[in-house]
Amino acid sequence: MTQIRDVMTKEVETCSQSDRIYDVALKMKEWDVGVIPVVENDRLMGVLTDRDIVLRCIAEKKPPSSKVEEIMSERLITVSPDTTTQEATRLMAKEQIRRLPVVENGKLVGIVALGDLAVRDLTDSLAKQALSEISEDDGEQALH
Repeated sequence: MTQIRDVMTKEVETCSQSDRIYDVALKMKEWDVGVIPVVENDRLMGVLTDRDIVLRCIAEKKPPSSKVEEIMSERLITVSPDTTTQEATRLMAKEQIRRLPVVENGKLVGIVALGDLAVRDLTDSLAKQALSEISEDDGEQALH
């Protein structure tokens, strides 16, 4: 079985809780990503998503100079590099999330997106079904 370590993105741009939202948004644009993990002393503290910026910053009229810690998603669902792609896909479907930080010994070592799993056909039809269901969900998600 394929493990997450075989498909995860290993070079992940991160930010800290004290970074300004504006600066992290620029990183998102530069890296063409919708999520940036928030790390302090090598420990994953949360994530900042493009959705967090829209809903918790812009919609609440917070200045873009606000700190990441004010709006980041703190409820994290993670996997280890040894997790199988099938297990990760099931977890994403169950939790209705699109991305999973990959953590080993408390340290962020990568990230895997549901789209990576579905597009690469590494899992059964569950990945495609989960992607379809999550894409239809308009509700608040723990990790988007």
